[in-house]
Formats: sequence, C-alpha cells, structure tokens
Amino acid sequence: MPKHSICVYCGSRPGKHPSYMQAAEGFGRDIAAQGWRLVYGAGDVGLMGAVARAAQAAGADTFGVIPTHLLDLEVGKRDLTTFVVTENMHERKKVMYMNADAVVVLPGGAGSLDEFFEVLTWAQLGLHSKPIVVMNINEYWTPLLNSVDHAIAEGFADASLKALFTVLTTPEETTAYLREALS
Repeated sequence: MPKHSICVYCGSRPGKHPSYMQAAEGFGRDIAAQGWRLVYGAGDVGLMGAVARAAQAAGADTFGVIPTHLLDLEVGKRDLTTFVVTENMHERKKVMYMNADAVVVLPGGAGSLDEFFEVLTWAQLGLHSKPIVVMNINEYWTPLLNSVDHAIAEGFADASLKALFTVLTTPEETTAYLREALS
C-alpha cells in the first residue's frame, strides 16, 4: 500500500492555458515518484484524465471515484487500480476525502470549487486537519483567493480561515510541501 494518498480536485476540461495540463501531468508524475497514491474523480477527460494518466504511466496506484450519472460524461477511467462508482456526488466526495491524507486543488470549475469549500469548511469546523493545497497555476485561483480575503474583510470569516490551506504555484512546490506536511 502506498505510504500516502493525495486527493486531487480538478477540472474535467483542459482549460485554455497549456500550463494547466502541464501542471496536472507534472503533479501526476510527482505523486508516483513519491510512492503516493492518486485519489481523484475517476474521469479520463480534462485535467482529471491528465493527472491520472501521468500518475499511472509513472507507476502510481490510482483510486478513482465517480457517480453513476457521470460515467459517460467524464468518461469513467476503468483501468485504475481501484475504480469506485457511487450513487451521487455527495457520496463521491465523501469516499474521495475518506481515502486521502491530503487534498490538492488544481484549476477547475464549479465542482472543484464545491470540493474545495467542503473540505475547507470541515477544517474550519475542526473535523479534520489534513493539508489542503490550492495550486494557483498561472494565477488561476487568484480571484478565489481575493474572495476569501473579501469574506474576511467583511466580517463573514475569521482571518484564521487562510491558515487552513496553503497556496503554491507549481507541482514541485506542492510535492515538497506535502513531503514535509505528511512526514
């Protein structure tokens, strides 16, 4: 069994900038190089597919979780080490979280935002202390980070919220941070 499992939340689309795909592929390779297991949404499209294919090609175990209604849309990647089909999105998120030691958020859309805010809220409530990394590739997440600052400035969140996640900009920085955080 791998020493650690890293849950990656990311888009089912490639995005407009090649840097997003490059980061997904690079982080997939890094996961394998560390002997870690990839936990992700089991799709074979967009950044999801890129991170999984790169991790697999480099020898990582892969644990994918996909709800029944997305099997066709996200092209469920059935050649994973572990392939789990759930009834709904809530169950998907729970299974992914429960099988991970850390969470990394790559660029993505509404689903990635939902996943990030759920694990962030759980951390805020003291339900877990797993490392959460926002990989701000090409400043993709800067507007999100500004929104968090705005919520704090307007009194809807405590400044301590920002201490519950770490913002990094490359797969290499993220891998080095997780090596330390998980040791």
